[in-house]
Amino acid sequence: MDRSARLVLLVIVVVLGVMIAQPYFRPLFYSATTPRAVEPRGSLADWEKTTIEIFNRTSPSVVHVAGRAGMSGFSFSDEEQGAQAGTGFIWDDAGHVVTNAHVVQGARRIAVRLANGEVARADIRGLAPNYDLAVLRLSGLRSLPPPIPIGTSADLQVGQAAFAIGNPFGLDQSLTTGVISALKRRLPTVGGREISNVIQTDAAINPGNSGGPLLDSAGRLIGVNTAIFSPSGSNAGIGFAVPVDTVNRVVPDLIRNGRVPTPGLGIVSAAEPVAARLGVEGIIIVRTVPGSPAERAGLQGVDMATGTLGDVIVGANGAPVRRLADLTDMLQQIGVGRPVELTIARGNDTFAVSVTVADIGRAR
Repeated sequence: MDRSARLVLLVIVVVLGVMIAQPYFRPLFYSATTPRAVEPRGSLADWEKTTIEIFNRTSPSVVHVAGRAGMSGFSFSDEEQGAQAGTGFIWDDAGHVVTNAHVVQGARRIAVRLANGEVARADIRGLAPNYDLAVLRLSGLRSLPPPIPIGTSADLQVGQAAFAIGNPFGLDQSLTTGVISALKRRLPTVGGREISNVIQTDAAINPGNSGGPLLDSAGRLIGVNTAIFSPSGSNAGIGFAVPVDTVNRVVPDLIRNGRVPTPGLGIVSAAEPVAARLGVEGIIIVRTVPGSPAERAGLQGVDMATGTLGDVIVGANGAPVRRLADLTDMLQQIGVGRPVELTIARGNDTFAVSVTVADIGRAR
């Protein structure tokens, strides 16, 4: 073998040796045994600045709510048996806090922890289970965070940004972001009615977020987070919030009176599946409540002796009524003490009758 060939072979052997030995020598020469230099990150993106500003401005007004059905100590973790935990937010400068009714209903003792760690006692000022809303009144605090600015839910659009702040699984001050996924949803409540115009969002809402604020990109309140749709009980990308226009109507009544009127006519209606089986589109009146506006207006229920249908409400103020939620929505808009013109189907006849809306909750 000539000299040049031997030289080439030597080079190949050396290169192969270096390649084989490289993993063993790299830790000796390249280990970062001192702190690495910080790389400049540049400016935050505009959307990051917006999110940070919303959290910094709003989070001090978001509180952690803990309740106890018994007289034992509090726990701000919603995982402990016997404890109720959720989120709330400062409503006004008088120390009223808004949260969900299901967070505090049945609790004998309630405590609220502010973002700065201060804990205060709270009393229930009013409950509205039909809207899953409650107002608490704080006591023993020298100063309060500012109330969250109020927006409107009337002009919300699917696809706009939504921000939720709360205490999921007992963890303080968590921010999740997403969009408004749908509008005008209906959500059943423990009061046996439905909340209308409910906001659906994909911003993560988990147990413990209940009662917390849903915000728009201006940091204004647009809803109160109330429920999730999830077989597992954890976030599945479908959360619901009571619209702020409903909140802004209900909360002042709770502060003034401790309750909110329940507009109604004094009827007992058949379940919707019953009407569907009978091929009836409207509200079947089973009976009227004695002394109610419906009875005074002469509305008739089912003839229990023969099983013959009585009156069916098929319209109200010129709008069609296909189910009970259609009527209750309209009665809430009309308000207690004002008349509503019902369109009634009785046998083969259809006629109009005026009925005064009453507060049926007060009679219970």
